[in-house]
Amino acid sequence: MNILTQRLRQTLAVAVMAGCTFGAHAKIEQVRFAVDPTYPPFESKTPQGKLVGFDIDLGNALCTQMQAKCVWVESQFDGMIPALKARKFDAILSDMGITEERLKQIDFTVPLYDTHTQLVARKGSGLLPTAESLKGKTVGVEQGTVQERYAVAKWQPHGVTVVPYGDQAQVESDLVSGRLDAVFTDAAQAAIGFLKHPQGKDFELAGPIVQDPIIGPGTAVGLRKGDTELKTALDNAFAEIKKNGTFDQIQKRYFATDISIQQ
Repeated sequence: MNILTQRLRQTLAVAVMAGCTFGAHAKIEQVRFAVDPTYPPFESKTPQGKLVGFDIDLGNALCTQMQAKCVWVESQFDGMIPALKARKFDAILSDMGITEERLKQIDFTVPLYDTHTQLVARKGSGLLPTAESLKGKTVGVEQGTVQERYAVAKWQPHGVTVVPYGDQAQVESDLVSGRLDAVFTDAAQAAIGFLKHPQGKDFELAGPIVQDPIIGPGTAVGLRKGDTELKTALDNAFAEIKKNGTFDQIQKRYFATDISIQQ
């Protein structure tokens, strides 16, 4: 059993015990969630400027269960952890995966859901998510993501050019224009977002799902170290919306497959 798995099991055990003492904690009136609105279907903005997406609906459901007000703070993904530490918001709810590297800096709630990581490339390219296949190619990633960390660690030393971008929209734009040979990203984000839009019509998910400790076992809410009160409240709220079917209703609005964590 690796360290990350042990920590996740400990987190789940603590969440169960915390449920017994939830009433002893002071009520949380407001939660300020950080979000990167360039990442549909998890989060994006309508032409009118309204934030929409799976994470938005999930956060609002958690706040409703907690009887707290949700406040959304827009932030670039790669700056979220420093901004969280600087107390610019209370939590990160922006498809952030749990990794050993992040656990050194912040805490997480129990895992909420698990999408997968895949390569996106032009149809018929034959590209695979391997160093051998991508040698001499240019792959785009969003800065600060597990996809960037994996690509830099596993592919870049073998002749693959890895280009980080400030937001996902820029990555996709350069893929369409031909500046990139492929994009390494969240498979659900690509399948329901980019590939469903006209600009994605010539592209596809290429090769198998990539699984690795660098990528981690799932997604959770990122919290400041030691913020046990908010963690307990969010863990308990999530347990309730899983139990009463709210989480299932939300995920079915966005995904054709079940993305819940399988115990």
